[in-house]
Amino acid sequence: QGQLVESGGGLVQAGGSLRLSCAASGRTESYVRMGWFRQAPGAEREFVAVIWRADSTNYADAVKGRFTISRDNAKNTVYLQMNSLKFEDTAVYYCAAANRFGSTSHKDPSGYHYWGQGTQVTVSS
Repeated sequence: QGQLVESGGGLVQAGGSLRLSCAASGRTESYVRMGWFRQAPGAEREFVAVIWRADSTNYADAVKGRFTISRDNAKNTVYLQMNSLKFEDTAVYYCAAANRFGSTSHKDPSGYHYWGQGTQVTVSS
């Protein structure tokens, strides 16, 4: 448990779509929640989406209605489907996982115990 590997990033035109994948070394069901964050140059890492063990989800306002987080437990993989991409979605996207609940908000990066190495998403205007 603990290794996360993202893939699927790339260059896309505004209005296009990408699907990011996050492959976990352990069972995705073992994590209480798994999330996606992103970080643009010079900016702080920000919350994008989360999926809990019970499959409920939550999204940042900036991506609501355009991004969808999902999980395939058989493949131990979490996905982030990104549609209607905008220039401002350009960032390095990180997958994260939490192995226990705590008092930290799911939107706070410190509430996650494992991180992937990140994958670059670049949206051209």
